Amino acid sequence: MKLIKNIAILFYRLWFYLLMFIYIIALMPLLLASILKEAWYPFFFKLARGWSIFILYGMGFIPKIKREEEYQKGQSYMFIANHTSMTDIMLMLYVTKNPFVFVGKKELSKIPLFGFIYKRSCILVDRDNRVSRLEVFKSAQRKIDLGYSVCIFPEGGVPDDESVVLDEFKDGAFRLAIDHNIPIAPMTFHDNKKRFSYTFFSGGPGKMRVKTHQLIPTGILELEDKRMLRIQTREIILNELLHPTID
Repeated sequence: MKLIKNIAILFYRLWFYLLMFIYIIALMPLLLASILKEAWYPFFFKLARGWSIFILYGMGFIPKIKREEEYQKGQSYMFIANHTSMTDIMLMLYVTKNPFVFVGKKELSKIPLFGFIYKRSCILVDRDNRVSRLEVFKSAQRKIDLGYSVCIFPEGGVPDDESVVLDEFKDGAFRLAIDHNIPIAPMTFHDNKKRFSYTFFSGGPGKMRVKTHQLIPTGILELEDKRMLRIQTREIILNELLHPTID
């Protein structure tokens, strides 16, 4: 019985990657055109949202969102969520129509096809390189000046130990938000680890609950307040993970 289950999960996992590449290959001309100019990024973002919807529903993942906050068109935000799965990227794209740019690990740019688009549409960071980390701030400023938002998963990666409910947050997202005077927009992803974790023989279709929390303004904060802001944001997400307010 376990063998049959593992075979089914194997095909289910392969189906995920097939969905990912089918969409990219089918729309490659449009995707390439949309990243030629920075001003065309909103069109690329719409294509990326379509990609996320195609994958989520193609995998049998049904997003369920409880909103404490509606995001305003033309406003820049610092989107933040817990990080447990590759599907976090798709779910983040699904939740908001506000064009945003991911700050992501440079290593993901090595994934065939996906990496080609990824490195031309995201702010890449080599976490072991101080110069690369400083460049992130300059790149983020350019995106915010264009009216875009920024998304960072502040845990800095997915914890190897899946029993960790929420890892410690790093300072980068909070420093950026204070420096550029944009509000923190926290979200809690409840089910992504259960649906599609990094443990290969696991997961399955079902609902993906999302809680979008009230904004945390940064207008009156100074850089030395980043630790307080980091702790406050983490407590909001951790409390929701431990005591869900969405069924």
